[in-house]
Order: sequence, then C-alpha cells, then structure tokens
Amino acid sequence: MCGRFAITLPNDAMAQLFAARPSNALPDVPNYNICPTNQVHVVRAGEGGRQLDPLRWGFLPHWYKTQNDGPLLINARAETLAQKPAFRAACRDRRCLIVATGFYEWTKTQDGARLPWYFHRSDGAPIAFAGIWQNWGEGEARQATCAIVTTAANDNVRAVHHRMPLIIEQADWALWLGEVGKGAARLMKPGAEDVLQFHRVGTAVNSNRASGPDLIAPEADE
Repeated sequence: MCGRFAITLPNDAMAQLFAARPSNALPDVPNYNICPTNQVHVVRAGEGGRQLDPLRWGFLPHWYKTQNDGPLLINARAETLAQKPAFRAACRDRRCLIVATGFYEWTKTQDGARLPWYFHRSDGAPIAFAGIWQNWGEGEARQATCAIVTTAANDNVRAVHHRMPLIIEQADWALWLGEVGKGAARLMKPGAEDVLQFHRVGTAVNSNRASGPDLIAPEADE
C-alpha cells in the first residue's frame, strides 16, 4: 500500500532529470502531503518523447460511469497487474513513472494509535514509482488518471509494512516506459534492501489537511 507521499523537487529540475517536456499545468511544489485524488507528477512516453504531466492519483477504469462508481484504485498489485480487467491493458500499453521525494507508511500501537513513518531513497535521489495510467471521461470531463504499482515488501520495508511501491531505477526507466524492447515484467519485484531509509515522523501527517516540511522531519523523541 502506498497511500500518501511527498514531492519537493522543482518542476524544471524534474523535467530535466527525466528528459521530459513539462506540461504548463503541473501541480505546485513542494507538497509534503500528497493524497489520493490529488494531481501528481507523471512521466509518460510518447511519439514526440517523454512528457511530464499532471494526472489524477486514482485510476478510473473505462467502465466507471462516475468517479465514485467503484473502489478508489490508487495502487495496483504487481502480482496481478497483467490479469486484472481494470489494469491489464494499461500494464501492456500505458506504463508511466510517478515522481516522489518520499512516501509514508503507518504502524499501529497496541491501543490502536497510528504512527507514521517516512521513507526516502538512501542516495537522496527522487523516487520513480512504477505507475499505470488511463484516460477516463468524455468531452470537458475527460481526464488522465493513474495508480502506483506495488509489490511485496523487502525485508527492510517489512519492518513497517508488508507492501511497498515498485521503484524503478534510472537505468530501467526506458524499459518501464516502453521506449526500448520488451521485458518490463522482470522489473516487478521488491527493490534492493539498501534503496530506502525510513524514520518516524510526527502524527500531524495523519491528517490529509496537514502541510509543510515539518511533516517529514524525524520525530523529536527518536
């Protein structure tokens, strides 16, 4: 499960890093508390090269009559991605990269309190989540939507949560985006144990209305 994340990289730096042409309507950065249904930064491949676009986080299958016509599909499991009717066409033809600086997961205490943890790359680089996308709606209501692909957690992440986002390394961006060859399925496995670091953060991020850099700061009593 990946249900909340952060992005701090400026839009122009993001476009440069991914060699992508930026849209004129990208979401504001920084944002330390990106929530489902928010617009997120997505890299897609096209005939004219890569594009950095804003997409709705929450994949809408073509058969949904309204945005609330079924479950909110913010994640897609790598293990069943190619079989699920909602995702199989996108898995084949519409893969993307969703850009983040880090993401949050939660543990629970014995009394049910939710304790948030912030994960980020050990090398300080931005994270490229594997994603899939889908256009949905008609006319002026038409919009592009996306979901983050997840895998079973590696041993490092499993200390907090049993699932983790599928992280695509820079050397594999072109393969995941479908720009070179075939074989993207081989990328759908947990990341290396040393890719991510994590620390406890304050419970302010438990609210989807919270904002600001303090959300990713290590908890003071650590």
